[in-house]
Amino acid sequence: MTTAGTDRLGIGIGMLSVFGLPPVELVNLAADLGCRFVSVAVQGMPLVPLGYPRFSLTDDAGLRRAVLAAMDDRGVTISLGDGFLVLPDTDISAFRADLDALAELGVPRINVVSLDPDLTRSFDQFGALTELASHRGIQTLVEPVPGLTVGDLPTGLAAVEHVGRPDFRLLIDTMHLVRSGSGAADVAAIESVRIGYAQLNDTTLRAGGGNYMEEAMFDRMVPGEGELPLRDILCALPSDIVIELEVPQKQLALDGVSPIDRLRPCVGAARRLLSEIP
Repeated sequence: MTTAGTDRLGIGIGMLSVFGLPPVELVNLAADLGCRFVSVAVQGMPLVPLGYPRFSLTDDAGLRRAVLAAMDDRGVTISLGDGFLVLPDTDISAFRADLDALAELGVPRINVVSLDPDLTRSFDQFGALTELASHRGIQTLVEPVPGLTVGDLPTGLAAVEHVGRPDFRLLIDTMHLVRSGSGAADVAAIESVRIGYAQLNDTTLRAGGGNYMEEAMFDRMVPGEGELPLRDILCALPSDIVIELEVPQKQLALDGVSPIDRLRPCVGAARRLLSEIP
């Protein structure tokens, strides 16, 4: 296992942290925060009523050109295409247009989760999506999320084993990792090439009794302000991956705190944590 440190690729701003902020504005936000990466969804919709318009990177060629121009101007790239979802009746070929749009934007990887309760069928669908994405030079990641079909790290590893391709890897989210019962030692035990990306955030060790997905989508903490063993997890992660900040803070957004003011403390905290890693 390689160690973390200053040789990491860089810090990204996750699309969930900004609740549907259009992608050109997201690129500019990341650059203003000194970050090199962003994640995007191909179909953007406001998750919180903040007045953002819906957008479609798939259908709007002009928007894709504007995003490419903004990335070139600001030195930011898209590190992840997020939001790929497998359902019981999903036709994987329907993702072709979305993948074409992401390939045009130079996106190197996508993230997939499943709501299909059939585990074997989900694994097979992951393999089919990985194959489809690979034709466009895009890798595929699976994110274990408590309550979803792939709900924990062992199931995520089983998916990686089933698909059996080097371009199908794990995405480690710090909240999901710990809340599903795993920790830094479990991450350290994984061969580093099987981990392709990480999302950094903080929370309490145990849920407060509410809806887990509601908390995950809207209420996470600045790294270092919760109870997760973030330094240990960062030490266990490979050094050659993007660390994306996925820190949605719905109440602050509704209170009028701007995206840059919500994310600035997160970026500072992430940099401090990374600087402390041997």
